[in-house]
Amino acid sequence: MIRSIQKVEKALLGTTVRDLPRLIPGIALAFLIWYLSEWFCNFIGKTVMGFTSSPISTIMVTMMIGLLIRNLFGLHPVLVPGTMFCLKKLLRLGIILLGIRLSFFDVLKIGAVGIPVIALSIATGLVVSTYATRLLRLPMRLGTLIAVGTGICGASAIVTTAPTIKATDEEVAYAVTNITVFGIVAMFLYPYAAEMIFTGNRILAGLFLGTSIHETAQVAGGAIMYDQYMLAKSSASLISSVGATNPLGSDVALVTKLTRNAFMVFVVPLMALYYARKDSQVGGKVRFSKDYFPIFILGFILLAIFRTAGDMTILGSNRLAFGILTAARWKSIVGETAKVAGILLAAAMAGVGLGTSFKSLKTLGVKPFLVGLCASFTVGVVSVIAAFLFGPYIKFH
Repeated sequence: MIRSIQKVEKALLGTTVRDLPRLIPGIALAFLIWYLSEWFCNFIGKTVMGFTSSPISTIMVTMMIGLLIRNLFGLHPVLVPGTMFCLKKLLRLGIILLGIRLSFFDVLKIGAVGIPVIALSIATGLVVSTYATRLLRLPMRLGTLIAVGTGICGASAIVTTAPTIKATDEEVAYAVTNITVFGIVAMFLYPYAAEMIFTGNRILAGLFLGTSIHETAQVAGGAIMYDQYMLAKSSASLISSVGATNPLGSDVALVTKLTRNAFMVFVVPLMALYYARKDSQVGGKVRFSKDYFPIFILGFILLAIFRTAGDMTILGSNRLAFGILTAARWKSIVGETAKVAGILLAAAMAGVGLGTSFKSLKTLGVKPFLVGLCASFTVGVVSVIAAFLFGPYIKFH
């Protein structure tokens, strides 16, 4: 019984309740970085530059501070548990809560139209990575890991695939470092590239960001940077009004990314079987994992359903959300939940920065770097083309 309870605690918190105090230092540092970043961006953007909304992204500054601390000063062991908690658990909780910004019907619409864009991007990442691996004569296991990391969802796909093809710890580290580097670069550059390419079309920009950036955390960070940049230009509200949803670039990007993550159910076993057939040492046998489907996607969908139910009951005869909340109160709950989600994601970005060390780049070598560069570039190009082709089919009223 005790062991079962501890398993549940670790699944939810990353540790047992008894060990929760170990998380406090790292979590406190992450939130301190967020708070200072928020103050800095508002001071420079609003007070000094005179903008209504700061054009400097809090997410970008938070991430950069975390990266600087980790790579200039290192991370004390006492901070590691809390940092990992922010990177994994707070990130997922923030994404789940962001589901309240969308109606369930919008989630279905974005997800359905986004599937061909996602499929093209995933196929490009897998094919290019696999071909480049063979061309440069790299180990097939390393190429397979880079392929799933680029095509699906970064480190999560790599770690999930590694046991099925018996990848070594060194190969996993190489692949994760590769994906992390290009994902971070894309996170900083692509939001501004999206504005230049799509000229303010948040739907196309969201499809592009959701399919071209590797990690879920990086997609969330880059998409929120895009929204903040657009907000500074237009002074629009980041929270849609009750009774009508107006999805932002980050909404489209996250739904697209979560749909892409769900493709792990199909792609990871497929790549494992492909590797098993090509590698005589494996002998056609692979071990599969039960953890292919990211469960937190369901949480995001449930929050979207919750939002839709609230909006629909307000439009009913008694004009009360769920029969008990006034329109003003319901709008406040939606807005505050979205704000909390933004704060949690910012703290998670601090955790991403604090958890990213570039020391392993020295041992990465040129060839894996070239595979990652080639795959990332071609996926980005295909994502742009696919967004232009399929994005116009997503329409909101």
